[in-house]
Amino acid sequence: MRHGKKFNHLGRTASHRSALLSNMACSLIEHKRINTTVAKAKALRVYVEPLLTKAKEDTTHNRRIVFAYLQNKEAVTELFRTVAPKIAERNGGYTRIIKTGFRPGDAADTALIELVDFNELYNPNAEEKKTTRRSRRSTTATKKEAVVAEAPVVEEKVEEPKAEATDSTEEKAGE
Repeated sequence: MRHGKKFNHLGRTASHRSALLSNMACSLIEHKRINTTVAKAKALRVYVEPLLTKAKEDTTHNRRIVFAYLQNKEAVTELFRTVAPKIAERNGGYTRIIKTGFRPGDAADTALIELVDFNELYNPNAEEKKTTRRSRRSTTATKKEAVVAEAPVVEEKVEEPKAEATDSTEEKAGE
């Protein structure tokens, strides 16, 4: 009987389930978003969010606790160096699950699970790039200005030979 057992067993033994969640958590930390089934994404969220909370305080004790769950030095380093500073002000809700439809092979409900602070499209608190405000001008006005700016240079080059030719013609007529 499974009375009061609230987490999803995912059709696996306890050791297989812990290995699966550990590997998925490492992949999530490394790549910042992964595609999986909705059931696995929900189980992963419950698994990884306490680890992200522990990573906010960089102590040897917290590193050892997180390493006991992840079993991957590179993932622990990435978590404490790059992920933790970005989520430092957030009080929870570090992950986002976006349903992406059904898998063609077995029609499993798939989802994208990602770290919230690493998605620039959905992050409303991200600092916007400061751009200078430019006034709009019609394209014909800018083309006219460009032609006017180039026109004297072109005319001077063309006029000089004509001026010499007219001078020499006048001199011949004067003789």
